[in-house]
Amino acid sequence: MSKPILVVGAGPAGLAASHALAAVGQPVVLVEKERTLGGAPILSGYAKLVPSGEWAKDAIGAMVQRVEASERIDVRRATRITAFDGSPGAFSASLSDGSQVEVGAAILATGFTHFDSINKPEWGFGLFPDVVTTTQIEQMISSGKGVRCPSDGRKPKRVAVLLCVGSRDRQIGREWCSKICCTVSANIAMEIREELPDCHVYIYYMDIRTFGLYEDRFYWRSQEEFKVKYVKARIAEVTSDGERLVLKGEDTLVKRPITIPFDLVVHAIGMDPSTENPGIAEVFGVALEEHGHIARASTYRDMSATSRPGVLVAGAATGPETIDDSIAQGQAAAMAALSAAGIALRAAG
Repeated sequence: MSKPILVVGAGPAGLAASHALAAVGQPVVLVEKERTLGGAPILSGYAKLVPSGEWAKDAIGAMVQRVEASERIDVRRATRITAFDGSPGAFSASLSDGSQVEVGAAILATGFTHFDSINKPEWGFGLFPDVVTTTQIEQMISSGKGVRCPSDGRKPKRVAVLLCVGSRDRQIGREWCSKICCTVSANIAMEIREELPDCHVYIYYMDIRTFGLYEDRFYWRSQEEFKVKYVKARIAEVTSDGERLVLKGEDTLVKRPITIPFDLVVHAIGMDPSTENPGIAEVFGVALEEHGHIARASTYRDMSATSRPGVLVAGAATGPETIDDSIAQGQAAAMAALSAAGIALRAAG
């Protein structure tokens, strides 16, 4: 077909969709609002990815290079879609750079937003410099400088990782599980122990959800090989005694209050809907589900479909998702987009 497919978002799902389309000879217009391609793994400086253990800069970086090298992919950086009209096979998209492109279908791979721990103030983020997020720990590791206490640069001897920060919490309107936080936290705990073997790492949890094959490779391995300690607890607050952070709460297995000092406290932050989803939904005429993610039309008929024919969706735009599954969904959306646009063209012909 002569008309390109529009892909919005150049994270793992969007990169995978663009490459899959280009690989079968289909032209693509890839629109990314940032100047850098790669989505959260690159923009947020992720370290080693779950489950492969590859560095994000290498694994996702290779996906970026593959897309940038393709003659069939027209990459538009620092650009947004301002209007989208038409029907499958004959859409018109207006871009913020003043251009307009005619496309056969569109794939929304617009990703997610990291939960802002400021919305959980009782756990110390924003009050104490040594309360950080998993994303900040990833940045410390990927920078090569190692895990340190931001307040004075010392190597921590005791680290607490608090799970479900911005997930499974109705009090702050985050009813969903963010799917990958338990596994990422176990992975980060092992990386801390590998770098700092004298550091004691504790993971405080409501439940552990290292789903599927991750259970053995991350949950059990982190305990048995890396001696990470897991504590089932309800955390009340994180304060400071003037020298160290103090974690207060209840060990819910033994029904006993706990007050424990730590050098570093890490929030395992969840995945929020993209803050731009309301605008995206308005421009593309698609529905959002109750929490604000882009709604799928019917998983069993076409897992990539939205409420608007010819507009597909992939990856964490639909809710919390792993990188591997986002890539798979991007490839599936590419085939669905070809089908949607191709059927419309044959009907018109």
